[in-house]
Amino acid sequence: MSESAAAASAGESAEDRTLGGYLSVHDRPPAFEAIDGQPYTVSIEVEKTGDLREPVVGYLVFPRWAETGLGIVGHVESPVLWRAATRGGVMQRAGALELTEVQRLLNEAVLRGAGADVAGRRS
Repeated sequence: MSESAAAASAGESAEDRTLGGYLSVHDRPPAFEAIDGQPYTVSIEVEKTGDLREPVVGYLVFPRWAETGLGIVGHVESPVLWRAATRGGVMQRAGALELTEVQRLLNEAVLRGAGADVAGRRS
């Protein structure tokens, strides 16, 4: 389990258990160690779409950091997780996401990325 997720489950603060709470309390994104053993952080991405009912979508991007912490060396993304009428609606839903769920989504994204890398090498 990541350091931030472990701290949240240890009961530091109720706010530390969600992505929005962590960002609010610490003024920085939480850090995670993914299933590949690499360090990642997370950002909430919001985009407009052509859907008139829910014209805004949101997903997570996980920048992968160099082991030295001196720069970003790659990233993985979640699929679209939220659809809403406004940016605020997406951000509210994203902020309510438990850090344990963020960790699960990161690991799934890493596994999807590894599968894409293997498929790309076979072509």
